[in-house]
Amino acid sequence: MALSREQVVAAAVDLLRRYGLGDLSMRRLARELGVAPGALYWHVANKQELLVEVTDALLAEIPPAPTDRPVAEALTGLAIALREALVQVPDAADVVGLAYALEPGATRALRDLARLVHDAGATVSERDDVASLVVNHILGSVAAQQNRVLAARVDPDLPTPDSTAEAKAFEVGLAVILRGLGAD
Repeated sequence: MALSREQVVAAAVDLLRRYGLGDLSMRRLARELGVAPGALYWHVANKQELLVEVTDALLAEIPPAPTDRPVAEALTGLAIALREALVQVPDAADVVGLAYALEPGATRALRDLARLVHDAGATVSERDDVASLVVNHILGSVAAQQNRVLAARVDPDLPTPDSTAEAKAFEVGLAVILRGLGAD
């Protein structure tokens, strides 16, 4: 069987969705694909590169940020779409956080976010820092919600998180960030 980069990334995304980051090893991925671990390195240089590709795959279905809406509305919509996509995937915040640290502009969605932050009023020198603040708010919200779900599974006395309340808290925090940027 001829293996492609796309097959490697798709299998990695599938493993992440089913088992989380803890079980996404190159050895496990090779076993899932029915190849020797060394075969993967023809398609990705290392696990870090694989995680950047997984991030791109996770965020690929998010539509481009609209250019015909007010910047604050477009930025809010994109941030909400990113959060909604990631909260469905175990450990997605960790994967995207690592990919973002390695390559902040690795995906179109993250590049759109940086552009919108700049359009919202951040100077060129502030853009990357403010974009990181928004990304960290997204990833922190995702990780916190996923951790509360896990905690409720382990301890039945803990309440099951209310995803609507979690989303609302995220939006409130995002609004505070946008007000600080002067983009409300």
